[in-house]
Amino acid sequence: MMEKEWTMIIRPQEKLWKVNLGEIWAYRDLIELFVKRNIVVQYKQTILGPLWYLIQPILTVIMNMVVFGGIANMSTDGVPQALFYMAGNVCWFYFSDCLNQTSSTFVTNQGMFGKVYFPRMVVPISTVLSNLLRFGIQVGLFVVFWLYYFATGSNISLNWTILLVPILVLMLAGLGLGFGVLISSFTTKYRDLTILFTFVVQLWMYATPIVYPISMVTNETLRTIIMLNPMTSIIEAFKYATLGQGYFSWGALGYSFAFMSILLVWGIVIFNKVQRSFMDTV
Repeated sequence: MMEKEWTMIIRPQEKLWKVNLGEIWAYRDLIELFVKRNIVVQYKQTILGPLWYLIQPILTVIMNMVVFGGIANMSTDGVPQALFYMAGNVCWFYFSDCLNQTSSTFVTNQGMFGKVYFPRMVVPISTVLSNLLRFGIQVGLFVVFWLYYFATGSNISLNWTILLVPILVLMLAGLGLGFGVLISSFTTKYRDLTILFTFVVQLWMYATPIVYPISMVTNETLRTIIMLNPMTSIIEAFKYATLGQGYFSWGALGYSFAFMSILLVWGIVIFNKVQRSFMDTV
């Protein structure tokens, strides 16, 4: 009898911290399908469809201008309010979308995970990639606002740190992916943690200098706490690069990058551990 030659051999994950990038690359067609699915399903059977990509940031900026700029009269360091708020919101939306959508990876895809094998990390990775489309559209809207205010003589300017924007986006994606897979692993067994994490993310936004500049925080203890937030240096660096106003520090960015790297490793370890037996739990 002829010997059978297997084209694929599935082995158990030996090292929890290991990610088989070659296997994930082999499933790049599946990642592409998931990306298309995420984009289509998100606004399927809606009246305005992808226009929500633009409506959400515009409505959020208007609310920020009324509440924080009008009622609270918070400073924006001389930058037009609409542009200042949009710069922070665009970054935060991408991070929070990646976090919230990947945080339900196991629960949302349990039916598919129980029927067919593929690298489980394909799902959160495709989520991060699909959110890049939304981020790109909102950045395009930000550019339109920027050009308008620049043409009207507003106090805004670009500088060399604009070259770091791709790295800042990578850090946003890494933090969203890291926190997402970590939370997904915890909520597989303890479903009520989903409510807690949703509340924490909402509070987290106000602990990040989105609607206020870090220069406004004069209390040293409070400023230190805010700077320990890994999102702070990224948001401030983006504002500094695109508006010419903000706080830029190599040390702060280095801290955020190190935080992201450790978080990704930890998240992958927990994710790999949970995926071995999550079908018995969900």
